[in-house]
Amino acid sequence: MSFLNIQGLSKQWADTRVVEDINFEICEGEFIALLGPSGCGKSTTLKMIAGLETPTAGNVILNGQNITNRTPGQRQLSMVFQSYALFPHLSVKENIVFGLKARKVPVNERNKRLRHAVELVNLGDQINKKPSELSGGQCQRVALARAIVSQAPLCLMDEPLSNLDTKLRNEMRTEIRALQKQLGLTVLYVTHDQVEAMSMADRIILLNAGRIEQMGSPQALYNEPASSFVARFIGHPPMSLMTRDKHLIGIRPEHITLCKSGYSEGIATHNPNKNPNNNASVIHCDYHGADTLISVDFQGSALMLSLQGHHLFQAGHPLAITWESQHEHYFSAKTGLRTANL
Repeated sequence: MSFLNIQGLSKQWADTRVVEDINFEICEGEFIALLGPSGCGKSTTLKMIAGLETPTAGNVILNGQNITNRTPGQRQLSMVFQSYALFPHLSVKENIVFGLKARKVPVNERNKRLRHAVELVNLGDQINKKPSELSGGQCQRVALARAIVSQAPLCLMDEPLSNLDTKLRNEMRTEIRALQKQLGLTVLYVTHDQVEAMSMADRIILLNAGRIEQMGSPQALYNEPASSFVARFIGHPPMSLMTRDKHLIGIRPEHITLCKSGYSEGIATHNPNKNPNNNASVIHCDYHGADTLISVDFQGSALMLSLQGHHLFQAGHPLAITWESQHEHYFSAKTGLRTANL
């Protein structure tokens, strides 16, 4: 039996349909990423689940109970926001237990939960400080501790790491996932960052223009994208797409290699024996240290190669490239949906 069941959830403002007929289920203890570009409806969906927005249609079923018409306080959910939402005049300790005080949880129980949460998020030395004295990462740990002490059955996270720098984001990703597993939390995590979703989630729900484009494990979305939108959105760098008649052919950058025949002969084809006159030329190179991303023009389409190590070519330099046909993905040029083959 599902722990959270979203049934036909929709949201419309005037003539604009922001979220349309969203359906998904979450099992207890799962970490689910609600992923998509800006404006796709992911935060609106989260707010409807939290009770911060009223759905135009649909139901929110939590642990067998319909909570669609309940207030946020009645839903007994915890939420971690992008902005931390801390009281600047309260200490770390007071911020963490604020919700427990409001619900009149006994002092002994509050202190017990506080000690446990502070230990989990490593805030013992900061407990008497104000938010203005903390770093961004420490403020986010306070917000996490506040969610932990609530002991809510479901934790909703809305872009919680967006305000942090890259190094701290990477560290907090690991910490949040470790905490979720340790505590057995059920988490619905909103993000626009596919790296976050791929590295943290058990399953990903990818939204596009208010609709679910694909649901599944990170591996499923990466290896078998249901549409050209998924193919381009999942993966860093994304899949390259080429138009061929009524189809799109997709190939991942890491599956394209340089031909053994060398760099300079100018032959570029996925089957050099059949098409010896097809040329690829360098558009630009991006050196990242461990690898180099090379953008090339291949038969009028821009392809991206990911090569290990340092490679530097001038724009216009001819390259001979190849890939195995088993790594090709096929989509309809009209609908963008995945097809079996050409």
